[in-house]
Amino acid sequence: MDMLRFDGQAVLITGAGGGVGRAHALELASRGARVVVADLGTALDGTGTSSGPADSVVREIRDAGGEAVACGESVTDPAGVKAMVEAALDSFGRLDAVINNAGIHFPRMFEEYSVDDFRRMFEVHFFGTLQVCQLAWEHFKKNGGGRIVNTVSEGSLGLSPTSTAYGSAKAAVMGLVFNLAAEGGPYNIKVNGFCPHVSTRLSAPEIMEKAFGRPAESFGHMAAMFPPEKTPPAMVYLTHESCKVNGVLLSGGGNHALRWAVMQGQMLVNEDMSAELIAANIDQMLAMANPQHMGIGISGKPSLPSSKSLEQAPALKV
Repeated sequence: MDMLRFDGQAVLITGAGGGVGRAHALELASRGARVVVADLGTALDGTGTSSGPADSVVREIRDAGGEAVACGESVTDPAGVKAMVEAALDSFGRLDAVINNAGIHFPRMFEEYSVDDFRRMFEVHFFGTLQVCQLAWEHFKKNGGGRIVNTVSEGSLGLSPTSTAYGSAKAAVMGLVFNLAAEGGPYNIKVNGFCPHVSTRLSAPEIMEKAFGRPAESFGHMAAMFPPEKTPPAMVYLTHESCKVNGVLLSGGGNHALRWAVMQGQMLVNEDMSAELIAANIDQMLAMANPQHMGIGISGKPSLPSSKSLEQAPALKV
């Protein structure tokens, strides 16, 4: 099996000053990529700034014989995002892929969040990702393609009772992945999502204690099981020019990788459809027998079943 190399290619990684982003940057640099390490150096809740984290990762890459430049800008600032892309073009003469990894988190119960808290979460996770994608998109279309990997999260699935703001923002990023993938396919722009299973400051024991209402010590094993250094494999594949999938969500960390997918179950079919029929058959509908994949498929073309294919699909006829 040939090693997936990135020789001569340039990759922009946001939130690359520590944790998962740092692991991504070091791994891609070891495979020949020239990396823009973009990180504002904020605290977990997005406050404060420091050039230290990005500069430190750049030094690590250069000390190992790789090429990297730091960019201490914010994904929430259009001028800052433009500076990130320009850092790649000015330093390396090209941009081949972007990995949107920048994020913040401050878990609270729903009633404790303000609307402004939600806005702040969306500004970083969704609009920050969106702005990077837009500027990269323009460049990729002119240059025959590119790769975009957006960081998603299982927090969108309601697994934590204190993550309505974070989970909602990450769910919006998922929607962006699917819809951009549908547009990007014809231009050889592959857009996918990556969910890291990892122990970082966003999932430190004290954060998990607040998120799940369990003692911090019950999460102590996560650091050994899911170190940042074991997260890059799925990301590396999604970032590589040979990646054939588009609009796909991969998760990875520790010693595993897997796919997430949006599926639809069997239809309930009756000429006199009613709420009562649904109530009587809800258990069969929820059982998801013979599920059908919904999405764009690896070709980049929408694969939402047509009316004809829906009629031919196995159905619950009552």
